[in-house]
Amino acid sequence: MGLVSNPMTVPEQQDDQILFGNFAFHVQFVNDAGPFAGAGSPGLLGAFSEVSGLEASMEHKVVRQGGMNYGAAMLAGPVSFSTVVLKRGVARSQTLWRWWSMFAGADGVNDAYPHVSNRSDVLIGLIGQFELPAGTMASREIAAGWLLKNAMPVKFRVGDLNAKGNDVAIEELHLVHEGLHVSGVAA
Repeated sequence: MGLVSNPMTVPEQQDDQILFGNFAFHVQFVNDAGPFAGAGSPGLLGAFSEVSGLEASMEHKVVRQGGMNYGAAMLAGPVSFSTVVLKRGVARSQTLWRWWSMFAGADGVNDAYPHVSNRSDVLIGLIGQFELPAGTMASREIAAGWLLKNAMPVKFRVGDLNAKGNDVAIEELHLVHEGLHVSGVAA
């Protein structure tokens, strides 16, 4: 058997060859309870300098079949998600610490009871610039986004402090979650 020839087409309104930089992004917590109650925490929104761990992997199952000598059949298996790490400069806002402490028992109230109502969905969006009609300014909108479903903090870390350095003090929040989804993408 030779090469298989299938013409490849791109569906309409897909892949406009627009590449977005990884430096312009926005993070938003969505929850009506805990430290993010109400309209959100303005001191936190978009205040992160780095997000890593947006990853999902599927464990495949190999099925060998008699008489099929050129490869094996592959079946989909369970999906697992990486821990997502949010980094930001240390600021007066203690919202990240308060959220983590509710799960760890450091708040003196929740006794390390990770109540499901304290979890939060987390929206992470890349910001792109889109051209508007002539004579108007370019629009900054979420161009691509991801949703972490039912996220829970599992680690809080303050980076090393060094009197000889001149870097910004960084704090990290490590999140586990129950699903990674593509969220509202601008057309």
